[in-house]
Amino acid sequence: MLATLDVVIIGLYAVLLIGLATWFSREPAGHEKTTQDYFLASRSLPWWAVGASLVAANISAEQIIGMSGSGYAIGLAIASYEWMAAITLILVGKFLLPVFLKHNIQTMPQFLEQRFDSRVRLVLALFWLAVYVFVNLTAILWLGALTIHTVTGLALNTGLGLIGVFALLYSLYGGLKAVAFTDLLQVVLLIAGGLLISWILLDEIALGAGPWQGFAALLDAAPEKFDMILAPDHPHYISLPGLSVLLGGMWVMNVSYWGFNQYIIQRALAADSLQAAQKGMAFAAFLKLLMPVIVVLPGIAMFVLEPGLDAPDQAYPLALTLLPVGLKGLVFAALLAAIVSSLASMINSIATIFTLDLYARFSTQKSERHLVRVGRGAALGAMLLAMVCAQPLLGNFDQAFQYIQEFTGFFTPGIVVIFMLGMFWPRATASAALTAAVGSALLSFAFKMGWPELPFIDRVGLVFVLCGLLAVVVSLWQGGEKQAGAIDLSEIEFGTTRAFNLSALIVSLILIALYTTWW
Repeated sequence: MLATLDVVIIGLYAVLLIGLATWFSREPAGHEKTTQDYFLASRSLPWWAVGASLVAANISAEQIIGMSGSGYAIGLAIASYEWMAAITLILVGKFLLPVFLKHNIQTMPQFLEQRFDSRVRLVLALFWLAVYVFVNLTAILWLGALTIHTVTGLALNTGLGLIGVFALLYSLYGGLKAVAFTDLLQVVLLIAGGLLISWILLDEIALGAGPWQGFAALLDAAPEKFDMILAPDHPHYISLPGLSVLLGGMWVMNVSYWGFNQYIIQRALAADSLQAAQKGMAFAAFLKLLMPVIVVLPGIAMFVLEPGLDAPDQAYPLALTLLPVGLKGLVFAALLAAIVSSLASMINSIATIFTLDLYARFSTQKSERHLVRVGRGAALGAMLLAMVCAQPLLGNFDQAFQYIQEFTGFFTPGIVVIFMLGMFWPRATASAALTAAVGSALLSFAFKMGWPELPFIDRVGLVFVLCGLLAVVVSLWQGGEKQAGAIDLSEIEFGTTRAFNLSALIVSLILIALYTTWW
């Protein structure tokens, strides 16, 4: 349970966050928010806001609690999702962002209509809305409520409602600007709190001798938890199948998430320049290298301290209960920061897609003021729907992070095929794009049912290849001619600054060192 000091710390955090969000949401006298103000922060985000917001949007309950749970069950190998994301961010900044910003893209479905046609835009817009509301938003709410329940004893539904309302309070009016500019506070608190809990748990393992001795003791007590590349006879090989995390389907998952996911890429689209967006991507890449210390290491430590948990996802919430008064409030505030920033980011992206890709296309009322109001209504409606659906959808899963990855893995192969061919192959047709989208779901389901022993990451890679072949065949069958909406790559500036190139080199060398050490 939380002591009075803990509650005061959490209260101060909440007041500070809402105050900052209100400050950043201010508009000049007489100016009313436009859709670009609300959904893209007036395209004014500096690099540090882009980078901080990327990580704050990404790291939430399903990451902290879910990946700690997977760290408890599997070990350091689950950190591949974080470390591979670092190099993916560099690649997205180098090769994908220049295309989107050159074409003044606001939403991913908008790009698909420009490149293909309105059918592709509609299908993918509906898909993303469904996934964001019924998978991502529900997962963040449910795991956040689970943490609050474990630490404070508050009823699950009450905790779920509190974090949902809190996220709405600070983000509903200001939109992306309120979210992105306050994310620096969220990230600072998240990193400080996460490092603090890892320090304390390692010190606990070392019986007070300090975190370095604790880490050495952890290596001795659970050496099986420090294998980055799992062998085929490992009990969790089906979740992380050996070299596939480096050479196979995990690339597809990462490129889809960091490159073509509105929830994430919207921050980069709101940057004040291409260079600022790329610098923010590099900043986020360095932060992702640090994340396993915050989201995986506590799970491994809890495996040593509390080896008999009923469900792995109990590891992080239980770790919070081991902290002393005051520090518990600080770390709990950090966790709340991660949860509410992701909730706010998610509902803003839902509102963006619903308003710009669906409502504005079918409504005769298209004034900027009206569309901003529709966006706020969509955000509110999505949050209420997710609150109702959270427990029925996620209440029975003991590793929610793995559930999310496998579910989204049904669709991501087709999404990556559509975007990659759309951006870099002028002959790809709209019918080919739709074939890849439908084929991804059907082939994934067929392999899931007919070949259940196939690891889902391998399935993602296999379906990606098959969907790519299908799309190429359909395009050639339709004549194989250059399409009207094809991207002229000669107009795109793919050159990057010396600082960005140096960042890419450093990130790559760190990753090589990490995988060499923990092979």
